[in-house]
Parts: sequence; structure tokens; C-alpha cells
Amino acid sequence: MDRTQGQVDPAEPSSGPARVVTLTAGDFTLTVNPVDGSEIEPLRPGAERARPRRRDAAGRAARDTAARPPVLPGAPASARLTPAREEERARLVRLLSHGRSVRLTGPSGSGRSGLLDAVAADCAGVAPDGVVRLSGYGQQQPGELLHALYAAVYEAPDERPLRPDREELLARVREIGAVVLLDDLEMGGAALDELLRATPECAYLLAATPDTKAPSDASHLEEVFLGGLGRAESVEFLEAGVGRALTEEETAWAGDLRFASEGLPLRFVQAAALLRQRDELNGTRGGDEDEEPGVFEERPRDAAFVPLPTLAEGAAPAELLASRVSESARAVLRIACALGGELPHHAHLPALVGDTHADAAVAELLGCGLLTPVGTRYRLASGVARQLEEVGYGDPAAEEARTAARHYAWWTGHASVTPERVAAEADAVLAALAGADVVAAVLLARTAAPAFAASLHWEAWERVLRSGAEAARKAGEVAEQAYFHHELGVLALCEGRLERARAELEASIGLKGALADKRGTVAGRRALALVTDREAAGAAAVSPPLRLAPPVGGAVALAAPGPVAALGPAVPVAATGPTGPTVPVALAAPVGPRASEAVTAVVPARRDAPANLAEVFAEPFPMSLKPSPAPALAPPVAARPVAGSRKRTVLLAAAGALTVAALGTVVALAVGSGDEETTPAGPGPKVSSTTPDVPAAGTDTAGEPGGNDSAGDPADPAGAGADSGAVTEAEPGATTPGEGADAPTPGVSRGAGAKPSGGATPSRKPPVVPPKTSPVASPPTTSTSPSSSPSASVTPTATPTPTTSVSAPTATGTGTGT
Repeated sequence: MDRTQGQVDPAEPSSGPARVVTLTAGDFTLTVNPVDGSEIEPLRPGAERARPRRRDAAGRAARDTAARPPVLPGAPASARLTPAREEERARLVRLLSHGRSVRLTGPSGSGRSGLLDAVAADCAGVAPDGVVRLSGYGQQQPGELLHALYAAVYEAPDERPLRPDREELLARVREIGAVVLLDDLEMGGAALDELLRATPECAYLLAATPDTKAPSDASHLEEVFLGGLGRAESVEFLEAGVGRALTEEETAWAGDLRFASEGLPLRFVQAAALLRQRDELNGTRGGDEDEEPGVFEERPRDAAFVPLPTLAEGAAPAELLASRVSESARAVLRIACALGGELPHHAHLPALVGDTHADAAVAELLGCGLLTPVGTRYRLASGVARQLEEVGYGDPAAEEARTAARHYAWWTGHASVTPERVAAEADAVLAALAGADVVAAVLLARTAAPAFAASLHWEAWERVLRSGAEAARKAGEVAEQAYFHHELGVLALCEGRLERARAELEASIGLKGALADKRGTVAGRRALALVTDREAAGAAAVSPPLRLAPPVGGAVALAAPGPVAALGPAVPVAATGPTGPTVPVALAAPVGPRASEAVTAVVPARRDAPANLAEVFAEPFPMSLKPSPAPALAPPVAARPVAGSRKRTVLLAAAGALTVAALGTVVALAVGSGDEETTPAGPGPKVSSTTPDVPAAGTDTAGEPGGNDSAGDPADPAGAGADSGAVTEAEPGATTPGEGADAPTPGVSRGAGAKPSGGATPSRKPPVVPPKTSPVASPPTTSTSPSSSPSASVTPTATPTPTTSVSAPTATGTGTGT
């Protein structure tokens, strides 16, 4: 048989111009261009979308007819239910009439689809929006099911197709009141709960297999289980399929078959086909076995009588049934095995098989029980594909898939084929795309993708784009790969997945730049600009302006912008300033995933607080000062909102911290450079040149080594040598009182945890006690040798506060007196 008979060459260009479709997707206007790629732009100002209108009864009936499998040539087969199924039918109709949702669970081949057809006829006038038939085959998420439900009830007010965004979709489906018959359900748990919550006014009849994920307890679904047929029902069902009464031998065989197949109706449909074929082979079809043959038909005397099938053949009858059908039907089975069980529409079979009468093979296979309806199409029944592949029907799969891919590439790109027809053939097209070679796959994906986009079947659109991009990468087709990435970016932008859209569009722009495709690069950059605008709008909506928390108890807390502002309860910490008592400061405890972005600034509560950062951060935080008399605190100053973005706030805080760290390092180096122990060269009291550590303000150092030299001094009974808390930086030219200074200059005070540079610990000497002499006598002077370290002088005078000064390090030391 010539396989090319009646087949159009896919290399021939399709007649008519390229099909360009403009549709509305959310807030965008999408122009699907099969040649240069889709173009997307925002809706023009003032172009308000009209509210979609509901379909009337005639429109719903036409839509339901389009959702059913195609009508096959020949007499339609009558659907008949057994008495047990009639009882289940009445129960389902009663539950749906009261607004209850039901989950109908039964194994493959238990007759779920036939029961749904009978229930649909009884529930036609129950709900305001009628009965909606949907197929859940291959649907793992509720998104596409909600869009299918929306399209079944609403129609666009104008000729332009409309795919609403998520917000509008949920608002519209919430108003739908219909009986929804969902066959071949493949989702459960949270996904099913989302579907039920989105449509509270709908009553669902969900048909699923036992291995489908169970619904959650919050779904409140009624459970109805379909079991197998009984012995009497199986015999009655088999007699109805054969068209005659069974013999005793056939009745016993039917009983054994019921036990082996657990009474599945599909097995008895196939068993009835086996008995019909046996009657035809034995020449008894249409009459009694004892009837004499006519004039023009003669039974051969040596013809072997065809016995009953064995029990194994009855349980797995695909091989035996396929051997007794026509050659065109066997060719159709090979095509279905190559497409993963999917069967093309019967209008495509003459071109695929090469026989003008191949479309009649679908009815033949359906009557044998080898096919089963799924949505708007047919596919191989449960277990048939595996049984046929074991006997060699899957050997020419690669050739059959390539032939189907080239045929669909020509058909989907033809200008006379509407996008709705392509969407109805989506599963067969995707199966051909998966089994074809890379060249045929790129050609098919390039022509089918615009049709899926225009038909609003966007799940198939995304799948064909991803398959096409992978095939183009393997084939080295850079231009086609850039097209697929551009389309994926546009699709992600329409669905609000901005990160995915940016990645796909940037990849497409890079590939088009390498090809010097200026027009394509401009289109990609326009779409990328829309992504940037949406990201900026989303960031502005998420991050509110910077706000400050009101002062509590004299504390002022600076809150970070955005989600970081609500970091948790403020924790009061004892903080002190160098000019006043302890001030409570509210510190926000950073919690949450963005706690690293929290910035907390401590604002002094006093109006006369020092503005020098070195004074604020001179001591480790937190620290405690010894309470001392201080003027009354002024009322807290109301904090004003800080202008600028969160990023600038973080940068300013980081710059301040770096400045304080650098200043502290310089001070520590300057102090540590003079901490060397010197030995006096001449007689006199032994004096250490090491500067005693000045304790932190408010710390009692009496009796501790390294404390203030004036502690316990008889010449200072009033304790006037206590540190007043003022912290200043020593000037390089500071002089000691013995050098004629008019007023004492305070020395440099290091922090509590600071150490001299170099890591050496300075030796600590006991405080020097001056000799008891007359206050008017000349003070003894201690001098060091010129080769020693920087000098230190101790001069007991009548001044109430003795001061120890450290001069800048020099090459030689100079005494204060000779």
C-alpha cells in the first residue's frame, strides 16, 4: 500500500497569507505573528474591556457538542446501562441536584465515562448555567481547568479572543453556577481544594481512578465507588454485545472471565467482540449454527471450527482482536502505538495511512473495545498499548512519528485551519512532536506554536515551545531557538512570571544579536522593557515609604522601610552618652528572611547631644556610666521621616560605621606608640612613663591596678581627680604643667577594651607618692636620658587635680629640668 497516497507534501507552502491573530491577555494586547514572533504591548489608555456575556442555552448546547468526541461514520452505538449502574445513576443525580459535589472512583474500564453521559442527560436543567463537560486528562493544576470552565460559560463581547488574568478569572468563575462533569481527574489534595474554592456555586462530578491522589478532608466530597459487574449482569451484558443468547459453554467461559477481570465492563465489551469475530469465522454470524448454507455460500468441509478463546486471551485480548480486523485498522493501531496511545482525528487517517477509507477503521476499533473516548478525541483503551507493543506493533514507531510530525506541520500551518481545530488535536500533535527527529520537531513546533497561542490553549503552547527550543538547540538552528525563547518570554510575561520572562527574553536578545536580527532584537527589547516596568511597579507596591516609630520613654527608633519595618517588639537597651545619664534606646530585633536589611540608628534624645561620631562611638556599645549630676533632659525631639530610599539609608549607616572604625584605629595606634617603660637615669623616685589607663566614665577604680594616680592621694582628699566624662583627642603639641602651661590639658582616654599597638601588654607600676614637702618649695624633677623613650614628668603642686600627659613620640626624650 502506498503510504504517500493522498498526502500533501509538507515542504509546500500553505496557501494564503500568514495567520496573524490579535487577542487580549489580561492588561496586554498580544499580536501572534507566525513569521517574526509575537508582539506584546499594554492596553491603550481608554480602551476599557467590555464585560464578557454568558452563553445562552443554544450556545451551551453547541459548546457541549464540540466538547464531545467526533461522530464516526456508520450507525451510532447505543449506550446501555446495567441495573446496578441505573441505581448509581439515580444516586448521583440526586446528590448533584442538592448542590453536593461527588467523587466517582473506579478503575480504568469500569464504565465511568458512560455513566457520566447518562448523568449529563438527567441534569440538563438543574443549574442556571447548565451542564459543563471538562476533561482532566493530563491536568495536574487547576489553572487550565478554570480557563476551560470560563470559556465554556462566557464568550467574548467582540471578535477578539480574550484570556483574562488571574484576578479577573477568579472573579468570573466565582459567579458560575453549573453542574461540572470532570472526567479523567488526575489531581487531588491542595490542587483540588483550590479548584473547589474558586467555584463555590458549582456542583462537581469528578471521575477518577483509585490511584489518583485522594482529596483532603476539607473538600467535603461525597464518595461513590464503582465495582465490577455481577455474574448475572456480566452474562446479560455479554449477550447484549453479541446480539444473541449464550450457550452453556459460553456462559461458563463468561463466569471464568468475570472472576479473572473482576467484572470490568471493558473486558466484556472486548469479549463480545471476540465472540462476534468467532461467529463470523465459523460462518454462523447472523443465523443459527444448524442452518444450512445458502446457494452462494458453501462451508468448506475441511474448515476447522474456531474454538472459544482461552481465559488468558479473554483477559488480554488485544493481540487476538487486532489480528482479526482490517489492514487499515492495524495500520491505525501502529500509528496510535507510535504516538503513545493517542489517536489522530479520523479525518487525518487517510493521509497518514494512505487509504482513502481508513477513517472507517476508528468505528471498527471502537466496536472491538480497543479505543476509549477521552474528551474530544479517542485513544487506546487501558492496557491495549502494552499488549500490542509486546507483539511488535511498536517497532516502526520512529517512522510513524516522523510521518505524523511532517503531516501535522503542514496541517497546522495551513491558513484554512482554524486555531480551535488545532487545539482539539493538541494531544496528538504533542505526541508526534515528542517522537519525531529534531528536524521534523523544529518544523512542527514552529508552525503549531502560533496556532496554540491563538486558540488560548496556553498549556499546549508552552509545551510545544519548550520542545521546539530543545530540538532547535540539538539541530543547531540558532534563529529558531531565538524565536522559541522569545515566545516563552512573552508567555511568561502574560502570566505574570517576571523572572522567567526576563531570563527567556535576554536569551532571545542575545541569540538575535549574534544573528544581527535588528527587527527581532527591537521586539525583544520592547518586551523586556515591559518586564522592567512591571518589576518596578511591583517593587513600589510592596515597599511603602520609610516611617519612624514614635518615641517611647525618651527613645527614638529609626525603622527600616518595607517589610523590615515590622521586625518585632522594641527591646530597651541601656545606652549612655558622654554628656548625660543613661537614655533608653529602642532596638528593633531583626526577625524574618530579610532581617539582614534592617538598619537601626540610635538618635540622641538631648538637643545638646554631641554631633561628633567619634564621641558617640568612642566606647563599646552598650556600656554603663556612673550616674553623675547633670542638667535636666530636654523633651525628646520628634523624629522626621528620612528622605531617600532604603539603599541610601544602608549606605549612610555603613559609611558612618567605617568612619568610626578608622578613627578608633588611629586613636589606638597613637596611644599604644607611647606605652614603653622607661628607667630613670639619675637618683630620685622611680617613675614609669607608661600612661595609666584612664577608666571608662562612671567606673570606680579605687584600689585597682592601673587606676587613676590620684586615687587615695593625701594631697587630693576631695577626690577631685575623678574623670568628668569628657573625652577629647590629644593634640600633638600638648605640654605638661612643668613646662609652663597655663592650664592642664587632659590626656587621651582609650576604650575599655583597647590594647596598645603591637600586642605588647604595658607594665603597670604602683602609683608614685611624692615626698611631703612644703607647698612653696620647688618640686623635684625627674628626667630621663636622651636615649630613652618619650619623657614623663610628675609635678606635685597645689593644683587640686594632677594631670598626666603623654606627648607625641620623638627620637629623644627631653627632661623638664636639670
